[in-house]
Amino acid sequence: MIYSVNGEVTHLEQNIIVVECGGIGFECRSTASAVSRAGIGEKIKLYTYMNVREDAMELYGFVDESELNCFKMLICVSGVGCKVAVDILSSLSPQEFALAVVNEDAKTITRVKGIGNKMAQRIILELKDRLKKNNSFETSDIPRINLGSAAGNAFSEALTALMVLGFTNAQAQKALDGLSAELTVQELVKEGLKRLSGK
Repeated sequence: MIYSVNGEVTHLEQNIIVVECGGIGFECRSTASAVSRAGIGEKIKLYTYMNVREDAMELYGFVDESELNCFKMLICVSGVGCKVAVDILSSLSPQEFALAVVNEDAKTITRVKGIGNKMAQRIILELKDRLKKNNSFETSDIPRINLGSAAGNAFSEALTALMVLGFTNAQAQKALDGLSAELTVQELVKEGLKRLSGK
């Protein structure tokens, strides 16, 4: 399986980036944000997902691992295929999507063209159920945080948001460990993602 492609952008069109690596041009279906950040002749690294169907093989490319992880979570939801997942991530950043799931904010998800309230509710329900079944929804182990407090609730929601993005409970807790209790959920997720990406 192809984990990533790293090379020169040779062609761009709506939701497609062609990256040349070692003389081979890889056509990667990508989000609008990925396409907007790419420039012909520039170097780019995309994290990839290979979708194999009976009639086609398609390579999807994402600018960072949180986008890729979020895509993988989305395509596990019944009725959400690769195209719909890309449409969602073209309209919402991974962070915005994760926070919408955590807050059960179906309205934000319905901003995506073609996603109605019923589908948005299904996405939220199935992703939350998936986390619970994986026993990764536990928040009692967050160090030095009283989950009965407002700050504790923010950490709990941030932990869940990072898991929606595909990170394990242990990875998410480590990323949040030691962050200020005064940060909002959005700020906690942002800082957690920076740590997880090594920035």
